[in-house]
Amino acid sequence: MSYMLLIVEPVDQRLARTDAEGREAYASMVRFGADLKERGLLLASESLQSQHHAARVEVRGGQKRIIDGPFAEAKEMIGGFFLLSCQTRDEALAIAQQCPAAEWCTVEVRAVAPCYET
Repeated sequence: MSYMLLIVEPVDQRLARTDAEGREAYASMVRFGADLKERGLLLASESLQSQHHAARVEVRGGQKRIIDGPFAEAKEMIGGFFLLSCQTRDEALAIAQQCPAAEWCTVEVRAVAPCYET
């Protein structure tokens, strides 16, 4: 089964880091991803730019709307993800606990499944 680890971080956390701190945090995540790939668990991973560069698209009743970031109401943002192939939820949770980002943000574990499954 596939599981996604969503890296959920405070919106302006990246701005509080020095360049060196940011590069080291990123490098630790790259090493984590390389280890997952070597173990045959990693399907995909990406880091995402901050919400300051994001846009939201809505279509309601045929009316289209594009909202450029940053989003004032947002306290957290998705900073990246790891898509894994795991045998069980417990395996995905164990991997999430090893993720370096768990030390400075939240790692949300979600099974990949059709949206109609609850």
